[in-house]
Amino acid sequence: MDQQVLLITGGGRGIGAATALLAARRGYAVAVNYASNSLAADEVVRRIRADGGTAIAVQADVGDEAQVLAMFRKLDARFGRLDALVNNAGVVDRQARVDEMSVARLERMFRINVIGSFVCAREAVRRMSTRHGGQGGVIVNVSSGASRLGSAGQYVDYAASKGAIDTFTVGLAREVADEGIRVNAVRPGLIETEIHASGGMPERAAALAPTVPMKRTGTPEEIAGAILWLLSAEASYTTMALLDVTGGR
Repeated sequence: MDQQVLLITGGGRGIGAATALLAARRGYAVAVNYASNSLAADEVVRRIRADGGTAIAVQADVGDEAQVLAMFRKLDARFGRLDALVNNAGVVDRQARVDEMSVARLERMFRINVIGSFVCAREAVRRMSTRHGGQGGVIVNVSSGASRLGSAGQYVDYAASKGAIDTFTVGLAREVADEGIRVNAVRPGLIETEIHASGGMPERAAALAPTVPMKRTGTPEEIAGAILWLLSAEASYTTMALLDVTGGR
């Protein structure tokens, strides 16, 4: 197939879903990854197909290497190519101080947010890099403005995991720059998505909106627009960038 293929992890809701929908409108065939919420992923796929686009839903917990490998095998069988990866899947936990955090919480956070992104990127590089016989490609990691702010008293572990993603982005970008692969990250600020509710603070974004210089929260669609720019040929000389989309916060 001539159509470019994009894999989005955590593509069923929030930023991932908005990115999947926009990417499909821009002409990508989209693989919508989900960990457990098949209904949400299936709805994104349905909307894309109803619009005339190409999409599939593919299950995998990115924190489980075996599931990630199975997901990539499904992509190979269905599309026979991979042109772009958006490492979007991630978790938060209940707000807590560092002196209240369990090792189990920390291991879950870093397994999904950091190791999962590494493994997905590893598999993407194996398919896209000219060193491995590929045609090149693009990786966009979804970090967070929290990597700069630290999220004291709430999610220092989440912020630290996104700090790791920033460093990972810089290192991988340099590693594969001459193999046809660009690697960048988007760092969203306060965005209205369900991730706040999963951390026990459904009103968190709205409550903190006054601290943003632009005095509002962002939308998933605004982050999707930044991701699609980094994926596009317009960003052909952009790699190793950490793009803040935070309203100035």
